[in-house]
Amino acid sequence: MAALADTAAGRAALLEFLLRTGDNTLILGHRVSEWCGHSPVLEEDIALANTALDLIGQTQLWLGLAGEVEGQGRTADNLAYLRDAAEFRNVLLVERPNGDFGQTLMRQFLFDAWHFELLKALQGSTDPRVAEIAAKAIKEVSYHLERSADLVVRLGDGTAESHRRMQNALDELWSYTGELFVGDDADEALADAGVAPSPASLKPAWDAAVARVLGEATLAIPSSGYVHKGGKRGVHTEHLGYILAEMQFLQRAYPGATW
Repeated sequence: MAALADTAAGRAALLEFLLRTGDNTLILGHRVSEWCGHSPVLEEDIALANTALDLIGQTQLWLGLAGEVEGQGRTADNLAYLRDAAEFRNVLLVERPNGDFGQTLMRQFLFDAWHFELLKALQGSTDPRVAEIAAKAIKEVSYHLERSADLVVRLGDGTAESHRRMQNALDELWSYTGELFVGDDADEALADAGVAPSPASLKPAWDAAVARVLGEATLAIPSSGYVHKGGKRGVHTEHLGYILAEMQFLQRAYPGATW
């Protein structure tokens, strides 16, 4: 790890990874928080709010470390609230609109299954700072995955209406999952240094976990192999712009404001 961090290219690769990881949790956390006060039942309202808080808490750690690695004095707050859309590195999946409750749950499950495998691998990172964050975050994400998988099964194998909605959600979101496993030069450098796994290496375990849950949910995995991508390199859908307009309003309107 020391050799990687000691080079400009190595620091740039690590920074890119930290931004991608932190931006994923930041944007999904904001999306999930939109259900607060709007969920179908009180228990789910509380559960989704807690999931959002977990994700935002993880964002603080990832983007905080990103600011340190960047070395330009930017904090986690600066990175969250003062970057434009093209500077964000989250996958397109997490910026997808909430849709109905089934869509939100399906998006969460597909992400959770990947997130869990990523954090499990990162616990063995050669960068002790990355390994430490992963060890903390995986405790929360293990619960996220257990909960979202259980609800996907209950609704998929529930009534005809709940089954239809869950299948529609899966069909709509499936083509956005491929980006989770698309790698580039930064990913390759980190994998070679043992800092983070190559994205493609996570796919077999993700495939197995997703297939098992969707099988129990009596949902058919879409056959299309098309992959929507671009978010990891800053090319986003219009949805991210609306998220940032809401999320960043206060800091943009009152620069440097603190509580």
